[in-house]
Amino acid sequence: MYTRVTVTLTTAALLLATLTACASRDGDTAEDKPSSSAGSPSAEGSAEPPRDDAAVLSEAVTAYTKAYFEGDADTAYGILSERCRAEITPEAYRAVIGQAAKDYGPDHEAEDIGANVSGETARVSYKVTGLPKFDKKAQPWTWEGDAWKYDAC
Repeated sequence: MYTRVTVTLTTAALLLATLTACASRDGDTAEDKPSSSAGSPSAEGSAEPPRDDAAVLSEAVTAYTKAYFEGDADTAYGILSERCRAEITPEAYRAVIGQAAKDYGPDHEAEDIGANVSGETARVSYKVTGLPKFDKKAQPWTWEGDAWKYDAC
């Protein structure tokens, strides 16, 4: 029994660490509550985010959250920023995603999504249906190539 509890606590700690690794980043606090409307993107560069940032960013957050809790590691890993993918291997991420799916199941969508967008970066706040401990405030996202990427690693 002791070993099983230790493994479960270790797995839970790994999951929590992965989900909250950037919680201490500047501006990633509960006091930062983004508005529900996104700002205009920067006019610099040819790969600027689309004008409908709020909708596109909301779709990315929704897709990431869905993939995360459904255990779809390939999709979730693909939504990570290059910086985050450099910090965790696909195999390690697959283990975290698999454990989240096992522990919480697939019925947890992102809702009440709000974002502050500034050029190619955004701070996103949202609730996770049925799992308030996973609600996010000012979670960092970044525009890479032609899509918004999760950057809270």
